[in-house]
Amino acid sequence: MEWKRFGFIALIILVLFGIVVLIGQEEVDPGVIIASMLATTIAVATPLTLGALSGIYCERAGVVNIGIEGMMLSAAFFGWFSAIYLNTIFEVPDTASLWIGVVVALLTGGLMALLHAILSVSFKVDQIIGGTVINILAIGITGFLNRQMFFEKGSVFGGQVPHAPGTLDPIHIPLLADLPVIGRVFDQQPVTILAIVLVFVTHFVLFRTRWGLRTRAVGEHPRAADTVGINVVRMRYINVIIGGMMAGLGGAYFTLESVPSFEPLMTNGRGFIALAAMIFGNWSPFGAWSAALVFGAAQALQINLQFFREVIPPQLAILQISYVVGLAPYLLTMLILTGIVGKTTPPAADGQPYDK
Repeated sequence: MEWKRFGFIALIILVLFGIVVLIGQEEVDPGVIIASMLATTIAVATPLTLGALSGIYCERAGVVNIGIEGMMLSAAFFGWFSAIYLNTIFEVPDTASLWIGVVVALLTGGLMALLHAILSVSFKVDQIIGGTVINILAIGITGFLNRQMFFEKGSVFGGQVPHAPGTLDPIHIPLLADLPVIGRVFDQQPVTILAIVLVFVTHFVLFRTRWGLRTRAVGEHPRAADTVGINVVRMRYINVIIGGMMAGLGGAYFTLESVPSFEPLMTNGRGFIALAAMIFGNWSPFGAWSAALVFGAAQALQINLQFFREVIPPQLAILQISYVVGLAPYLLTMLILTGIVGKTTPPAADGQPYDK
C-alpha cells in the first residue's frame, strides 16, 4: 500500500508542476519554472512539515493533538512580538532579535503543549476537546493582545506598529546554491532547512533509539510498557511538549521567516492540513514530509501562477482567480482524508487515556 501512496504523491506533484510549466514555457525557460516551483514548494511546506512532525511525536506516544493550529498561531505571535519588542525598545540588532524570537516561539509552543498534556494526560480530558481548547485559546489571546498592544492608545508602542526587524536571512549552501538554474532550490532560510533536518532526526529517534522504542510502546500498548518499567505519563508529557516545540518552530516560520508581520488567524488552517499530512504519511516522518510537499506544491501553484497571470490562455481563465487556485490545498486535504489511496493505521492506543 505504501507504493500506492507515494505514487499518488508523485502524480499530484507532477500535475501541479506541469500546469505551471505548460502555461509559462513561452515566457520563461522550463528549467527556471521547475526550479522556482521546487524552491517555493519546499519553503511553503515548512510549517506543514513541522506541524506533521508535531503530530507524530504526540500521537506516537498515544496523545491526539488537534491543537497544532493553536500552538502555531500563538508561537507566531509571541515570537514576532518578542523580536520587535527587543529590536524597538532595547535596540537589539535585527539578527539577534529574530533568533531570540525563534527561541520564544519554541517555548510558546512547548507551553501550549504542556497545557494540552495536563488536560489530556493528567486530567484525562477528551483529547479532541483539549486540542479544541488550545485552538480557541490561541485565537482569543493572539487577537486580543495584537489589538491591545499595537492598535490601542497607550499601548506598548503608542498605538503604532513599530518597524519589524525583517526576516531571517537565507543560508547560502556552498556549491549547491551556486549551480545554474537549480541553485535557488538550495538557497533556503534557516527554519526551512531545520525542518528538513528534523525529518531525518525524528526518523532516527523514533526507529533507531531506545527512546523511540519506548515512545512507540507507550502509543501502542501502554499497559505492557508500564509493566516493563516505562513511565507512561512521563513519556507522554515529554513527547507532547517536544511536539509542541515543533509546532512552535512552525509558527516562527510565519512571522520570522515568511513575512515580518502578524495577522490574526494567519496560520489559515495549516495545522489541520499538517494533521492530514501526518495521517496520509501513516504517522512516519518521511511519509508525512512527502505529503507536506504535496500540499506545498498546491500552494506553490498559486504563487507561481501569479507570475504568468497575463499569459494564461482564455480557456484556462479560471486559473487567473487566486481564490480558486488557493482552494487546491484544502481540496487535496479532503481528497486524502477520504482514504482514496488506502487506509492508514494509527498507533493502537492513540487518543486513549491511561489509568495506572
